[in-house]
Parts: sequence; C-alpha cells; structure tokens
Amino acid sequence: MAALSLTTAKARWLRIESIVMLLFFVGAGFGIIGSLEFLLSEMVRPSAAGAATGLQLLTSSIAVWAQNVLAFSLAYWRVDRGGPEARANHTSTKHDWLFPQEGATENAPDWRPTFVDYLFLAFCTATAFSPTDALPLTSRAKLLMMLESIISLVTIIAVAARAINILGS
Repeated sequence: MAALSLTTAKARWLRIESIVMLLFFVGAGFGIIGSLEFLLSEMVRPSAAGAATGLQLLTSSIAVWAQNVLAFSLAYWRVDRGGPEARANHTSTKHDWLFPQEGATENAPDWRPTFVDYLFLAFCTATAFSPTDALPLTSRAKLLMMLESIISLVTIIAVAARAINILGS
C-alpha cells in the first residue's frame, strides 16, 4: 500500500497488492480455522499438560471471534465495488452489498462505503449470523457471509459455551 503512494506505476503495484492481500486472506483464514480446530480439540481431548481452564477457553474464543470479524471486514472492503482504489476513483463496478445509506435522500449522491461500514457489516454478520443492514447482492458476498457466520457460530456455540460451563462449575 505504501508503494502505491510513492510510485507512478500504480497498475503494477495494484496487482502486487491484490496478490499480497489474497495471500493474507488465505493465511488468515487458515489461521482462524487452525485456532478454532485447536480450541475444539482441547475441549474434547485435553492435552497431557492438562485441560484448558474456562478463562483460557473464553479468552481464546474471543480472540478467534475478533480475528474472524477483522479478517472478514478486510475481505469485504477489498472485494466490494472493485476495492478501495476503485471506490476512491469513482470507477467502481459491481456492488456486492447494498448499504441503506445509498437509498437515503439526506446523503450525498456520491456516498461510498468506508472501512467502518465493512467492519460493521462483519461485526453484525458474526453476531447475528445474518445480514442486518447491508444486503448481499452477489453470490460471492453471500458465500463470504455464510463462511463468516459458520466460523462465528462454531466459536460462540461450542467454545464459548464450554468455557462458560467450566467457569460456572
């Protein structure tokens, strides 16, 4: 991203940035899934060092859930309307999400979603397991939201519930 502001060969650096971001998302996704798998296995089959305490499970599940929200908010921000560069240059193409501000008459006609809008979308998807204010318009948006909801559901239902159960006893 820094190279984009320092160079005149923006097209080349945008391609490099896209590849790096894709690798980041793949790595973050495998990291989240791996963390969740480790938490579930510790819950079911405690290691030789002893079972994880309720507080350890609870804090770990919160960390996995927060990573899930942050990773998906970045993914939503990168894929919608051609990414942040296209939105900034007003050359965006296909909308993946329809935000309510786009239909509000009090907003300027050139309103564009910012990262906070995508963070809110990811947060709501992870907590409500469904779209709340922004509606998915494309198949990839729906699939991304489904994947985020599944990860969040497993984290909250399995790990956090077990942690609270341990804390309560």
